[in-house]
Amino acid sequence: MFARLKHFFTHLRQHLPTQQRIFSSKWLKPLAPWFDKPYFWHLNRRQAASAVAVGLFCGLMPGPTQMLSALLVAYVLRTNLPLAVFTTLYTNPLTYLPLYFLAYSIGHWLLFQQTPTMALTFPAWSAADFWTQLGVWFAQFGKPLLVGVPVLGGILAALGYGVVWWLWQWVVLRRRRHALNRRVL
Repeated sequence: MFARLKHFFTHLRQHLPTQQRIFSSKWLKPLAPWFDKPYFWHLNRRQAASAVAVGLFCGLMPGPTQMLSALLVAYVLRTNLPLAVFTTLYTNPLTYLPLYFLAYSIGHWLLFQQTPTMALTFPAWSAADFWTQLGVWFAQFGKPLLVGVPVLGGILAALGYGVVWWLWQWVVLRRRRHALNRRVL
């Protein structure tokens, strides 16, 4: 298992883009001076754990804003930018609906709401009273989502932070024990 984790982290480090590669684009070159700090690119236990937490939290943001929000939060928290942005990719077309349903369920439970009277289906675009139906839909399902998404994001971020911190600690201790055993023999 240790060899697999070591291979995974080596593989991850090799495939994370470097600062030079990211800012070689003519569109991103003007932003390079803002991101020219070593703490945005250095990877240690604290940086990795906080970057994963940022990515897991921001991964639940609506579609195209996930990576941008992860970049902004990681910038403010001064954590590893590539890992924070990369971690948002856990949400994809296969995982988005189950995660949002879980977030809805959490919000529904936290708000002590009654069981919904209408189906969770989104109103049809072609309906004549689409805007009225949309308002009713948001009144019934929007509040639990607005509460559940940040709560689920916080739970995932805390779990991700703890797991990365613990795994990193475990790998370091295992390496030390292995090195100590080699010296003794």
